Amino acid sequence: MKKKDHPLPHLRRAVQAGFTGFCLFAGWRFYLFYQWAIGVRAEYVPRPAAVEGFLPISALVALKHLLLTGRYDPIHPAGLTIFIAALVMGLGLRKGFCGWICPVGFTSNLAEMLGRRAKLALVPPRWLDLPLLSIKYLLLAFFAYLILWRMDRQAIEGFMISPYNRIVDVKMLYFFLHPSPLAGGIMLGLLVLSLALKNPWCRYLCPYGALLGLLGLLSPLRVRRDQEACISCHRCERACPAAIPITAKTVVRNPECLGCLDCVAVCPVDSCLEAACGPRRVSPYLLPALTLGLFFALWLTAKTTGHWQTQTPLPELRRDYSLGLDIPHPR
Repeated sequence: MKKKDHPLPHLRRAVQAGFTGFCLFAGWRFYLFYQWAIGVRAEYVPRPAAVEGFLPISALVALKHLLLTGRYDPIHPAGLTIFIAALVMGLGLRKGFCGWICPVGFTSNLAEMLGRRAKLALVPPRWLDLPLLSIKYLLLAFFAYLILWRMDRQAIEGFMISPYNRIVDVKMLYFFLHPSPLAGGIMLGLLVLSLALKNPWCRYLCPYGALLGLLGLLSPLRVRRDQEACISCHRCERACPAAIPITAKTVVRNPECLGCLDCVAVCPVDSCLEAACGPRRVSPYLLPALTLGLFFALWLTAKTTGHWQTQTPLPELRRDYSLGLDIPHPR
């Protein structure tokens, strides 16, 4: 029998909490930089490039531009670097970015844990769950159609140099600081839903996660189940953030799998559930080690090659930021 308190879920939450704390710190520093840029604050604070991780649409446009031209985005290079890192993780390490790094998933997990302790947990019927699951894939198809199919090179380059794209980080900042009644209601609704449902944003609405899930189908890493050893306790399914019916499978290939390995950690029977790479069993710590190692390796590469900090001169940033909210979305 396994130990009741496996360290892997605690490690995952600690890693996610660290990334969430860093994102909050970067957001605060960006707010201070923005205040300096528009002349509200006298003390200069360097712009934290990490905030570009919250600009996935700009990153997708920049990725297509990179593939067409071979030129790295000079305006939001950190956003492109983080996006590429997530894609590479998806191909080799399933949805390791979602399971070990994403701060949105961490926040949703915390809300779900609180709701479970308050006995608010609900399990939607399959006839409702399956149509809801399709929403994020439809959103992914919509963005892929607009950007990957409809936008030609001229349109992409026009968007990248547009005033809107240059200050989209400020637009994102104001979205969180001053949400519209509709946006605020949606965010509050998702938070309340997270108390009762497992990860409603990640599970039903996030096109980023949908893309990584599809890429994860190509990953050699899997969770494997020994049918003969299984005692059908269903602890794995209760622990799974993606609500995957693990006990009905011998190998988990589901695109919803986050690669969190919480199921492996809670299984009470040795060798019943295990992480595997192809036919070989591997340590469950290999996935988080490779996920974090790859992320920081790509970050370090971007830093050393000049593909992390924006190349936009500070005077131009100050000029664009001063116009901020008056710049409309390009048509």
